[in-house]
Amino acid sequence: MNDMRPGLAEPVRDCMKPDPFSLSPVMSVHDAARALLARDLCGAPVVDERGVLVGMFSEADALKSTLDADYHGAGAGCVADYMSREILGVAVSATVQEAAEMLLRHHRRILPVVQGPRLVGQLSRGDVLRRVVPTRAAPP
Repeated sequence: MNDMRPGLAEPVRDCMKPDPFSLSPVMSVHDAARALLARDLCGAPVVDERGVLVGMFSEADALKSTLDADYHGAGAGCVADYMSREILGVAVSATVQEAAEMLLRHHRRILPVVQGPRLVGQLSRGDVLRRVVPTRAAPP
């Protein structure tokens, strides 16, 4: 029998942040970078006009676009030009344990939560920890 810590067997939907901040693939890189900085985010999911997750855009992507633009003497481009298209998302029906294992195995701080191809939430390492670590100390 698996003695799973309470919370790990729960579905991701119970501890994800619904309707996360996202970017558009046609947004300028400068606008996307300003949006990340204003929200103190290291990255955000990129969704198309139908709400389908199409990529992830990070601070590193924004920095690369800035360096490319300076080197080539051109504009920085749009989010779609620099976003990562290799998406690691977790299904809304997955367990918190499955999501935690993905976060650790792939060295991610956040995972987009999807229902089919659509972005429905976001889950961070902190969200998982809040679910599984007791908030009160055990009695001595």
